[in-house]
Amino acid sequence: MSQSVALFHAISAALRAEKLLGPTGWPFKLIPTPRQFSSDCGVALRFETARRAEVEAVFARARLDAEFREL
Repeated sequence: MSQSVALFHAISAALRAEKLLGPTGWPFKLIPTPRQFSSDCGVALRFETARRAEVEAVFARARLDAEFREL
């Protein structure tokens, strides 16, 4: 199963993302930002790529900016 990460500009955004996705029950995890990706924040959110559109929709509704990359 492929996985993606959401990259954020600040730790507060990463924590907000975790709070937004928590009630969904979808599998995700906050992880250190992978070395191959540059980010202002040292924390990224890993999730199943199959959920990407849904994750993007949740973030868009909450006006939470994130960059998405596949691992």
